Amino acid sequence: MGALWDTSWQTPMATSFSCGLVWLRRDLRVSDHAALHHALTHCQRVHVAFVFDTEILDALPRADRRVEFIRESLVEVDARLRELAGHPQAGLIVRHGVAKDKIVKLAQHLQALAVFANHDDEPLALQRDIQVRGHLAEHGIVLHTFKDHVVFERHEVMTQSAKPFSVFTPYKNAWLKKVIPDDLRDHTVAPMAHRLAPRPEALALPVPRLADIGFETTNLQTLKIPTGESGAQALLQDFLTRIDQYEDTRNFPAVKGPSYLSVHLRFGTVSIRQLAREAHPRMLAGSVGAGVWLSELIWRDFYVQVLHNFAQVGQGKSFKPDYDAIQWEHGPHAHRLFDAWCQARTGYPLVDAAMRQINQTGYMHNRLRMVVASFLVKDLGIDWRWGERYFATHLNDFDLSANNGGWQWASSSGCDAQPYFRIFNPISQSEKFDPEGKFIRRYLPELAGLPPAALHAPWLAQPVELQAAGVVIGKTYPAPIVDHAQAREKTLARYAVVKKKPD
Repeated sequence: MGALWDTSWQTPMATSFSCGLVWLRRDLRVSDHAALHHALTHCQRVHVAFVFDTEILDALPRADRRVEFIRESLVEVDARLRELAGHPQAGLIVRHGVAKDKIVKLAQHLQALAVFANHDDEPLALQRDIQVRGHLAEHGIVLHTFKDHVVFERHEVMTQSAKPFSVFTPYKNAWLKKVIPDDLRDHTVAPMAHRLAPRPEALALPVPRLADIGFETTNLQTLKIPTGESGAQALLQDFLTRIDQYEDTRNFPAVKGPSYLSVHLRFGTVSIRQLAREAHPRMLAGSVGAGVWLSELIWRDFYVQVLHNFAQVGQGKSFKPDYDAIQWEHGPHAHRLFDAWCQARTGYPLVDAAMRQINQTGYMHNRLRMVVASFLVKDLGIDWRWGERYFATHLNDFDLSANNGGWQWASSSGCDAQPYFRIFNPISQSEKFDPEGKFIRRYLPELAGLPPAALHAPWLAQPVELQAAGVVIGKTYPAPIVDHAQAREKTLARYAVVKKKPD
């Protein structure tokens, strides 16, 4: 076999190592796994490890669904590794501490000659990997990394002038033109699973409990959020029975339209290649729903390459520099508005129901993400970065590239964003996408007694309707904190600084 090239660093991989260590990060599965596949191909013995990285965990709330999701998914990875290897000691090695230190010490302890991992293009992760690469090299150990989290990354899809794309539709067209079956191939693991090595006795420990790493149980199980690779596969199989209707159902939060796989994509409990393998041929066969869903997966690739190629977006800056000149609301008044948005007290039912959804479950329907983001930025005049940070803390599926891309899209400051003068009307959005108020009633039971026509703007309801429903505006449900029409005029004035000057 000739040299295999690590496309991340353009350094040849030796054809064989006596021992390799696979470092899981955002790829918590065993099947169709690039780093594990290559490790098993090129190593006689392979260990698999995960580090609960305190440099990440220390900043999180002690009750965090994402940490519990990771923990439960690791339990499944551990069991699956032992099953594949046919040996009870060949499970997952889990450590707790500073990852860039723990992984180097672990590789030394195991006498591994190579560490295998999948790419993570977030800025802090890239800095971490540079440090790990250097520290491993000091001990004669090489770090090989692979593309796994996306179908195409970094500089793989470029314009005809060899520049990164900043507009989605031509990127999508280039993506579809470029993709071939080999890009979506299964990085299989099972045929080589006999190379999964037994763990040293001192490391053959069960996955730690949440309490062992300083965290608390959340409502993850109560919400019935499926975890691990098995949970992802169950969701996928369910979605495939209704993928053809995706375009017709995806915008209605009270309808079972989405795949609900976003958290699984975030933590890699499902392979993006598998999802594309399911969607692409269905699209070619004429399924509109599959084509729209594939477009959503391509949007994900698009935002990942934006984060890699345009460093400013990962540094809290607007993709369009002119938009950093916008003067946002500030001072105590701005904080009162922001707190009302966070606490679902804006007086606009669709916005408040969506905020209760994220606060109670860690999930928010994609249409509602656009609605609440537009409301925060263009109705309340709050800096989009405040909302970006709030979502980063509360979303189960928080992913820097997609979160930043979505908020910059909503604020019109990002690449291929909506025009600054496009401002979602929270009432008409409610009437269009939750016409019967089913979603609103689910999360705002205090309004459940109102007829559908009154649910979208209860302050405009007839007194008899309010009385019959037990609703008192300003007491049982807040009055609107802003007037949408007036807010729209303020936003147009606020954004005047980015208007293009006439030629």
